[in-house]
Amino acid sequence: MSKMTVEVVTPERVVYSGQAEMVIARGVVGDLGILPNHMPLVSPLKTAPVRIKTEGDKEVKMAVSGGFMEVRGDKVTILAESAELPGDIDVERAKAAKSRAEKRLAEKYPELDFQRAERALQRAITRLDVAK
Repeated sequence: MSKMTVEVVTPERVVYSGQAEMVIARGVVGDLGILPNHMPLVSPLKTAPVRIKTEGDKEVKMAVSGGFMEVRGDKVTILAESAELPGDIDVERAKAAKSRAEKRLAEKYPELDFQRAERALQRAITRLDVAK
């Protein structure tokens, strides 16, 4: 099977760089499956796991928070606000963040920044999904 180059970059570092057979990410309009020789594309990403199929059954999974994915030729670049591989995720911290966000959303204070609490909850859920 043919391959493509994939890079996942945050403002701090290059999180992943390598060859892949497929990239699966969640865009704002739905899930995107990118294969080599895909048509050019730029899409904003939601906070969700990104799966990079490297060869056969091997796959790299990471938690990506927002950003954009660009597909051009045989290269996929994900520019993310944050991205974490499973080994980089502090599970206890993610569980605590999930609990805090759920508590804030349940309390419904008038001064609550609802969107911020929802984004925090989604980031925590994504991190826990990738870490398992």
